[in-house]
Amino acid sequence: MTDARLRRGRGSLAVSFFVQGVTFALLVTRIPAIQDRYGISDALLPAFLAAVPILAGVASVATEKIVARIGPGKVLRASQPVVLLALLAVGAGSAMWQAAVALGVFGLAVGALDASMNMLGVSLQREYGRSIMLGFHATYSLGGIVGASLAWAGAHWDLSLVVSYLPVVAVLLPVAWIGGRWYVDGKPGPAVEGAGGAGGPRLGFALLLPLCLVMTFAYIGDSTVSNWSAKYLQDVLGSSEELATVPYNAYMVTTLLGRAVGDFGVRRLGAAAVVRGGAVLAALGFAVVALAPGAWTGVAGFTVLGLGLSVIVPQTFAAAGRLFPGASDAAVARLNVFNYVGFLIGSPLVGALGDVWSYRGAMLVPMVLVLVTVAYATSFGSQPARYGDGHERPRTVDVG
Repeated sequence: MTDARLRRGRGSLAVSFFVQGVTFALLVTRIPAIQDRYGISDALLPAFLAAVPILAGVASVATEKIVARIGPGKVLRASQPVVLLALLAVGAGSAMWQAAVALGVFGLAVGALDASMNMLGVSLQREYGRSIMLGFHATYSLGGIVGASLAWAGAHWDLSLVVSYLPVVAVLLPVAWIGGRWYVDGKPGPAVEGAGGAGGPRLGFALLLPLCLVMTFAYIGDSTVSNWSAKYLQDVLGSSEELATVPYNAYMVTTLLGRAVGDFGVRRLGAAAVVRGGAVLAALGFAVVALAPGAWTGVAGFTVLGLGLSVIVPQTFAAAGRLFPGASDAAVARLNVFNYVGFLIGSPLVGALGDVWSYRGAMLVPMVLVLVTVAYATSFGSQPARYGDGHERPRTVDVG
């Protein structure tokens, strides 16, 4: 009975990751259309875009308090429909204040959704007794590819935002509602002798800081690809406009592939080795991009980047659950804030360096930052894995 419950919970959570991947891609890939619809100037657009991750960070912190009362499953069940309806509101409005309200609601709901979704993933992995976290993020990447493809179709056929969004939301709302019936709220981790109290060490920022830095650096790298790959290929490497769209697509595909097989690597080699390998691959990708003599070499660099970065974020969430088994929900909520910190820093950082120095040189900065992850790799697997009672597997070396 327990195994069936866990399988249903795993499938249900995977559906939520997929739905969120589709939803987020539909928003970010249609930003130019949103800007045109509401008459948002280039000067004002950064403020709109920055508001979403800032509000998401605030909501992530608040979610820590809410789940302590009602559990992450109820938070996710409530927040995912709000995210979908906020997306539809972004496409349906006509006045700038309506766009501001819709994007604000989207940001707040996304913060709660991201935090609760990863809380459930971490606790479910602990009950499974083996690495499954990368699989959830693989379904998110798959959703992102589907969402970007739907956005391309809407732009290609010159559909209005509301016409593009309405059928997708109409399909995904009942899918999310039905799937949400089987979420599994996990139990706290077991007590660990000498670890500073039941369930492991006390949750403190000093212990969580290495994982916060890793999360920030990973999202600086990710935002560099999503915001600058097309411009870099076209302006620096002299590609055509059509070819400039290829790097991000290639990055998304290899991110999906890396996450699809990543759990097997963690089970066999351990989380620390997989994260080290991912960081080195990502740094190699940035180096290839920075030194690329032509467009296709640049595409190859961004492709390698996807493989490298794909494993870092899911394993960072899982490591927080392993490090604080008795307070994994709180650890994930706080760690999730640095997802948005990296997103906020990454794009302006590369843009500023590109303007005052060079875009080739700017690509070396996320390369160095992601390499710092190698130094923090012991945070991902320096202690024995701590799983739920009855699920401990001696040869399992992954985190969570």
